[in-house]
Amino acid sequence: MENVIECINLTHYYGKKLIYKDLNFTVEKGKIFGILGKNGTGKTTTINILMGFLRPTGGKCYVLGEESHNLNPQTRVKIGLLHEGHVCYEFMTVAQIEKFYSRFFPNWRKDLYFGLIDLLGVTYDHKISNMSCGQRSQVALGLIMAQDPELMILDDYSMGLDAGYRMLFIDYLIDYVRENNKTVFMTSHIIQDLEQIIDDTIIMGRQKILLQMPIKEFLGSFHQYHFNVNGRLPDLDYDDTVANWESLKNHYTVYSFKAEGDVKTYLENKGVSIKDFHETSMNLEHAFIGLTGKY
Repeated sequence: MENVIECINLTHYYGKKLIYKDLNFTVEKGKIFGILGKNGTGKTTTINILMGFLRPTGGKCYVLGEESHNLNPQTRVKIGLLHEGHVCYEFMTVAQIEKFYSRFFPNWRKDLYFGLIDLLGVTYDHKISNMSCGQRSQVALGLIMAQDPELMILDDYSMGLDAGYRMLFIDYLIDYVRENNKTVFMTSHIIQDLEQIIDDTIIMGRQKILLQMPIKEFLGSFHQYHFNVNGRLPDLDYDDTVANWESLKNHYTVYSFKAEGDVKTYLENKGVSIKDFHETSMNLEHAFIGLTGKY
């Protein structure tokens, strides 16, 4: 498969503060790739490096075959960027802003823009300034899709969108990507939305990648086990069996990529007397918190 994005040993500091070191990942053509992580783990930093706004302290980053800090104009026009929010010229109407943007992009597809606008149920002479926050956000997203870019980079696309508008955009985006073999690199603070849309993911921890794999594989192999103990369980080590754990009084939760029998044997070998051991299924948000921790 062709790689649209390739990062090799990517390292970045702000002054003396290390953001991450030796970050490695690829994004294949036609995939929807999600980068997940808590605030401050480097998601927006990575997008700034991909776009060439930041030069990494170390390592290499290639986008559409070129070093990201040296993208030529012909390559940049193939990238549709939504960067930390939705910016529109609010004094324009729905039709005027489409006409304005269309002059800058040779592959402009007004059908994609107006197709999304029609779903909002607003007229083309409607002023952007008179729209709700969610409607303005959809206008901005429609303008990005109309560029018909090879690569869409969406930094928290969900900002300002309520549940209905988020679902509307996700459905529209999935159809667009699958029908046109496009590639998407995206982040969102609303993790449960990404479960139905992203193919592959990396989950960022402090200064490193905690996990990189297809989303279905992650959800199918990561487990949440609950059990009670008599007395207090000693602190568990973070190792190949225990990815994370929590406790409340004598009730414990262990997160692991191991099967139930392996975890039970692991605890028994530590001399832990367990009872009421059972597994609880997780959605992506629960699994993300289980891997990264609540705090």
